Amino acid sequence: MTQTLSITGMSCGHCVRAVTSALETVAGVESVAVDLELGRARVEGQADLYALVAAVVAEGYGAEPAPPE
Repeated sequence: MTQTLSITGMSCGHCVRAVTSALETVAGVESVAVDLELGRARVEGQADLYALVAAVVAEGYGAEPAPPE
């Protein structure tokens, strides 16, 4: 299953790595792709959506489910 999050507060490559690392720690995540320009993270796997949001927020960034593309 693919889930997409809107991420706010990212401004550089370090931010992308921090968000990616945070998402990769969530149980059920198989892969993560974070796009700095779009401010989005695409997560593959069976992870809980609210756990994904919480992981990003814990790193100091904003996160919410993204509207369908």
